[in-house]
Amino acid sequence: MSSPNNPSRRPQSAGLRSLLHRCDVALFQDLAQRHWPAAEPVLPRLSRSANHGLLWAGAAAGIATFGGSARARRAALRGIASLAVASAAINTVGKGAVRRQRPILDAVPVIRQLKRQPITTSFPSGHAASAAAFATGVALESKGWGAVVAPVALSVAASRVYTGVHYPSDVLAGAALGMGAAFALRGLVPTRGQLPAPGRPPAHAPALPDGQGLVVVVNKESGTARATASLVRVALPNAEVVECRPAELSDELEKAAGRGRALGVCGGDGTVNRAAAVASVHGLPLAVFPGGTLNHFAYDLGIETVADACAALAVGDAVRVDLGRFRPGPEGPGGAHGYFLNAFSLGVYPKLVRTREHWSPRIGGWPAGVLAAFEALRGARPLEAELQGRRRPLWLLFVGNGTFQRVGPAPGRRHNLADGLLDVRVVHGGRTPGLRLLAAAVAGPLTRSPMHAAVRRHRVRIAGLKPGTPYAYDGEVAHSHRELMIDKLPEALTVYCPMQV
Repeated sequence: MSSPNNPSRRPQSAGLRSLLHRCDVALFQDLAQRHWPAAEPVLPRLSRSANHGLLWAGAAAGIATFGGSARARRAALRGIASLAVASAAINTVGKGAVRRQRPILDAVPVIRQLKRQPITTSFPSGHAASAAAFATGVALESKGWGAVVAPVALSVAASRVYTGVHYPSDVLAGAALGMGAAFALRGLVPTRGQLPAPGRPPAHAPALPDGQGLVVVVNKESGTARATASLVRVALPNAEVVECRPAELSDELEKAAGRGRALGVCGGDGTVNRAAAVASVHGLPLAVFPGGTLNHFAYDLGIETVADACAALAVGDAVRVDLGRFRPGPEGPGGAHGYFLNAFSLGVYPKLVRTREHWSPRIGGWPAGVLAAFEALRGARPLEAELQGRRRPLWLLFVGNGTFQRVGPAPGRRHNLADGLLDVRVVHGGRTPGLRLLAAAVAGPLTRSPMHAAVRRHRVRIAGLKPGTPYAYDGEVAHSHRELMIDKLPEALTVYCPMQV
């Protein structure tokens, strides 16, 4: 039997660790003695800026703000979430598992060294883990933004060896753990690309590769519509592009429907709503170019950029979708029906929409949404209404055009926009409306509780309303009469849509 006190009979693993450590130290000293042109004014500052994840928080804010698409916002959110998972793993397990001392700084030039040296153990590198996790998380949602972030993440990782606070193996292990954290998160919360392809009945539509025969109506006061319209003109040089104000939108859509083979629209969900009603009546296929703040309908179809819509137009790829309908419409009992592509709602949501639309041009969409939610709930009283023959107090009634699936804890994408069903969600009246709304959001579809319920229906009847009660549909707000009937027109609309998203 070997003696534990005999140095010549130490376990092979100890000898291997010793060999790896000597190689690590030798490589560290070799790198420390090398001259790195242009790195001196950059890498130490970059290393400090990544302390506590501040660099990545700023990068996420920039991607979400200037990315201009839902994909960019998802990439920013996934990057931060991946970083959080990696940081938790490093700080709770990684640093305590291997208590390795920091490198000795004798070989590192003083000008490279950080003014404040870290006091935690060396293995693994938390900065490298955070950088790799953020970059990988961003890339899993958006390859373009991932390519932008990757060089910065690599530079942060390299800066930890350059400034002398980590051995090379610390950085490599941290980067591997960071990438692993991003992929582990993807296993729990799938990326948009991992979700199953939506169920979509294919439809016939003319191929318009250069836009010939397409008339695009642009609501120039909607979100990013004017910038998007410029991209449309470049991508589809033969398309007719008409810019107008909201008050002129209905007239311009009717005119466009009379002189084109297909109707195009650029704006937010409210603008697309009006175009969908016109296209359905005239039997025209609709081309949607997302140019609003949220663009739920376009994104659920997989249309996130002008290029997505142009790809479908080039080959004539199109699908049929349901059109939600409510009676009486915004014009009252004697007017036309009202339609919705995304959702119809009563209760606190219409007030939230009004407040959000008021503030979003001033402070941006996300901050305006938070402010609107706070304002909508402050001092609110539940709505009294008769729903499906039973009178009850309601904080919120949400009727979705198609069943909303779940990506994480909140309702997300609709996989099928032609399922013939209404996704009905009710938040019952009572105290603590904020808690009730949160519970309803977390619970998801097909649930029942004393606080909320979610069911699927073909039609919904609402009676006993106080005349003038506000309701919202696709981001627009109108006022009801005493009774509303909500149903669907199955597969009533043809929309250009890329078949592979």
